[in-house]
Amino acid sequence: MTDLERLWDDYPVGPVPTADILREGRRRVGARGRRALTRPLLAPGMVLALGAAVVTGTLVHRAGGGSGAGGGSGAAAAQHAGPAGTTPVAFQADLPAATSCGQLLSSYVDRGLARVTAWGWDGGVVSGLFDEQLSVPLAAATGSASMDGFAAAPGTVRQISSATGTNVQEAGVDEPDTVKTDGRLLVRVQGGDLLVYDVTGASPAQLASLALPGVGDPELLFTGTTVVVLGTDSTAPAGTDGHGTAGTRVLTVSVADPAHPAIDDDVAYSAALLSARQHGDVVRLVLSSGLPDLGFVHPTRHRTTKEALAANRALVRHSTLADWLPTYDAGSGSGQLLDCRNVAIPPMDLGLDTVSVVGFTATTPTHPSAIGLAGATAVAYESADDLYLTGVPQTATPCPGCMQPLAGPIPVPSGKTYVFDFALYGDTAVHVASGTVNGTIADRWSMDSVDGVLRVAVGASSTTADANAILILHRDGTHLVESGRLGGLGKHEQIQAVRWFDDLAIVVTYRRTDPMYAVDLSDPAHPRLLGSLKLPGFSSYLHPLGGKRMIGVGAITTHDRTTAQVGLFDVTDLSHVRRLDVHAFGTGTTAVAAEDARAFTWLPGHRTVLTVIRHGRAGYLAILRLHAGRLHTTTVPVGHGGDVDQARAVGLPDGRVLLVTARGVRFLAL
Repeated sequence: MTDLERLWDDYPVGPVPTADILREGRRRVGARGRRALTRPLLAPGMVLALGAAVVTGTLVHRAGGGSGAGGGSGAAAAQHAGPAGTTPVAFQADLPAATSCGQLLSSYVDRGLARVTAWGWDGGVVSGLFDEQLSVPLAAATGSASMDGFAAAPGTVRQISSATGTNVQEAGVDEPDTVKTDGRLLVRVQGGDLLVYDVTGASPAQLASLALPGVGDPELLFTGTTVVVLGTDSTAPAGTDGHGTAGTRVLTVSVADPAHPAIDDDVAYSAALLSARQHGDVVRLVLSSGLPDLGFVHPTRHRTTKEALAANRALVRHSTLADWLPTYDAGSGSGQLLDCRNVAIPPMDLGLDTVSVVGFTATTPTHPSAIGLAGATAVAYESADDLYLTGVPQTATPCPGCMQPLAGPIPVPSGKTYVFDFALYGDTAVHVASGTVNGTIADRWSMDSVDGVLRVAVGASSTTADANAILILHRDGTHLVESGRLGGLGKHEQIQAVRWFDDLAIVVTYRRTDPMYAVDLSDPAHPRLLGSLKLPGFSSYLHPLGGKRMIGVGAITTHDRTTAQVGLFDVTDLSHVRRLDVHAFGTGTTAVAAEDARAFTWLPGHRTVLTVIRHGRAGYLAILRLHAGRLHTTTVPVGHGGDVDQARAVGLPDGRVLLVTARGVRFLAL
C-alpha cells in the first residue's frame, strides 16, 4: 500500500485522488499496481443486442421548421454553426443517407419483401426477437453545459449519483426516474399525477398535485424550474397484427410556482422510447417505430398459404413512407418527424425498423432536432460526449412460403456486432464513425467511453471461442478500430455485470460460480488480467465505495431457489480481490437493483448502502451500514406489488435522506 493510499480513508466522502494514487502505485509496485475505484457502473441485463443500423446524409432536420419527411423538399438547416464553423452534417462516416424519398421507400420495400410471410412479419407467431425495445434511462448533465455555437458537450467526469438524486451510469448524464429532487423541491409521479413537495423543512410538505393526461408509465427529468415527463402515449391506437408500436408522449411542466405547477408543452411521437438522456438542459431521445401494421392476411380454409403470401407481399409493395416513418405532433397537427434525406439506409443484413435520434432543450420541446436510420437497434449507450448504437445482423425469413408459421427472425450466429458512434453537439447528434466487433454486446452497461476511447465487454460467440472478452476501440478517421483485446474471460459462462473505471474493468461472469475478473486498462493496446475471485452465486450490480471497497448486489441459487445477497469486497489489491462479508436476505428474495440500478443508493457520508429487496409481493428497503469490514443490516417495509419497484431512497445535499414509497414521502432516520 502506498503512502497516498494510507492517507485515504476506507470510505471517503469526497473524490478519490485517483491520478496520484495510480501514479505512486505504479512507481512503487510496477506490474502489480493497484487501481483506485472512482465511479459507478451497472450490470448488463442479459438481453441479446439485436438488429441495428445508422444514418448518413445531409443537414440535420429540425421538426417543426422546414419540410416534412414525406415531401422530399430538403432538410431544414441546423440552427447552430458546426464544430469547425461549418454547417453541421448529420452523417459524416460510412453510412449513406437517402438521396431521395423514392430511394428510401425502395429500401424499406425491398427489405420488407425479404421478411414478410404468409402470416405477416416473421411468421406472425413469435415476432419479438428483433423488435424488442430496451428501456434505456435518460441522462442529464449535473450542470448546465453551454450549447452556444454548437460547442461540444462537457467531458465525462466520475461521480456516484446525479444532481437530481438518481443512481446513474454516467456522471454528468442524468436518467429518468419516478422521483427527482433539486435539494429544495422533490417531484414524483404516482397514479398518473405529478406530486410536488417542499423538502426544506423538518418534514416533507406536499405543495401540489397535477394530472398528467395521455401519459402511461411516466418518468421524470428535472432541470431548473422545468420537469420533463416521459412515457407511453396512452391515446395512441393499438396495432392489429401484433406489431403496433406504442407511441411516446413528452410533457414539460413548469414548477416556477411549485404550489401551482402547469403544463407548458405536450408533444406526441408515433414511436416507442428506446433510450433517453439529459445533458444540462438538453434532452435526447432514441425512438423506435417498429414494423408497420399493414393489415396482413393469414391462411384460412378459404385462402391458401400461397395466396396469403402473395396478398401480404402486395401490401408491402404498395406501402408508403407514411407507413414506415414516425410522426410528431406538438399540438398543431401530426406531421413527419424525419426528412427523407436525414434517414440513412443501412446494410441489408441489419434489422428492419426506423430509429430516430431526437434532441431538444427542456424549455423548447416543440422544435426538436431529428435524424433517423432505416434499421433496427436495441442497444444505446450515451456518455457526455457520444451516443453509441449497436446491433447484429439477422437473416431474412428463411421460408416465406412454408406451410407452418415461423417462430420469428433468426439471428445470424456470426458473432459480429455493428457499432455506430454519434458525436453530441447541443441538441444535435452527428454520425462520425462506425465499426464492428467480434462478440455480442448485451446492453448499455457493457460499454464505456473515456477520453475518446470506447471500451466494450463482449459475450461469447463463434468468433470468441465461447468465452467473454474486453475490447478497446479508438476512432481512426471515420472508423472505430480495435486497438486492444483481452479474451478468455469465463469460458462457457455469461457476463452478469460490468463495472468500468478510468483504468480498470471489473467483469462478473456466471454459470455455477461467480468469477469476478479485474482487468487493467491503463495501456489500451494491452489490457491485462490482474486477478480473479470465484464465489458461489453471482453479482448483477457492482458499485464502488471509494478506493478500497466495492458492493456487489446479486443472488445465489440452491436447489432451484433464489436468495438475494449483497457482498462487500476489498479491492485494495486488485490482484487479490477478497470478499469481506456477505448478507443473504432469505429464500425467495430478489434484489431490485439487479435489474434497475435506481433502486440502489450509496450514502458516503453515512457509510451506508440502501437497496430495495422484494420478497414475494412484499418489499423492503435494506439498510446496510459498513463498519470494520462488516455489513450491519436493518430493514424498512416499502410496500406491496408494483409499489415495491417504485420505492426510492434519495439523498439530499444537506445529508438528510428521503424515503419515497406509495404511502408518501418521509425522512429516513439513519
